[in-house]
Amino acid sequence: MTSAHYEVYRGSPLGIALLDTLDEYIRDNVVDQNLGILVLQEFDRALASAIASKVRATASVKAHLKTYRHCEEVWNFTLRNATFKMDDKTVASTGRIKIIACKDANAVDSVGTSQPSPVKANPIKPIEVKRY
Repeated sequence: MTSAHYEVYRGSPLGIALLDTLDEYIRDNVVDQNLGILVLQEFDRALASAIASKVRATASVKAHLKTYRHCEEVWNFTLRNATFKMDDKTVASTGRIKIIACKDANAVDSVGTSQPSPVKANPIKPIEVKRY
């Protein structure tokens, strides 16, 4: 069974830079297209792993919920007038923000259905926050 990783980090500035570089290398025949795909898969795995193991900060959010959607263990929230209060007492505000939260991608089997942990259920973790 192979583990699946979400591809949402490819939309981050780091992911976009990697995609641009790989695209240029593939176009110039520096690397093969299959190697580019493997690099992107490793990027997805490594970034998800680093965020899960290194980030310990938490924030509380106060906002007006504009829309929400749940499909295949992925939640999408669109918030208006959001205020984030971080652990270090920093406060950030924005007019509109979209939050995407998913279950742990490693809890997905080869068919794509969630497998509950025998010890405890995997909490939903926010994996992408976009301003628009």
